Amino acid sequence: MLFAGDQLIVLQRDHAPGIPWPGLLDFPGGGREGLESAQDCVLRETFEETGLRLDPTGLRFVHNRPTRGSYGVFYAYHGPPALLDFVRFGGEGDGWLHMAPRAYVGSDQAIPPFAEILSNYLESIGIAGA
Repeated sequence: MLFAGDQLIVLQRDHAPGIPWPGLLDFPGGGREGLESAQDCVLRETFEETGLRLDPTGLRFVHNRPTRGSYGVFYAYHGPPALLDFVRFGGEGDGWLHMAPRAYVGSDQAIPPFAEILSNYLESIGIAGA
């Protein structure tokens, strides 16, 4: 979950055959390569998808989610509002946008389990309306 000030940066998934949740709004991230750590994976994927090089010390572990015989690891990164000025869409998916985190939680375009993870995270850091 990538925050730029009070905005959440999300990607619109493409409609490729076999992709889960085609067209819905996703967080930057993806599958690990080789023996890559979860943290290295999110840093690499975020760079590939948004052009942003994040400081690893700013990553905050949020959630482990079981998935297809493995698990997904969710991190949050809180950057300044100006982070939006440096996003360079990497071409995976149909585009990117930013929105209020609560708008994602309530959106019918959000990936349902991701909306729940975000809602729980917002609650845990004291953001009302979870």
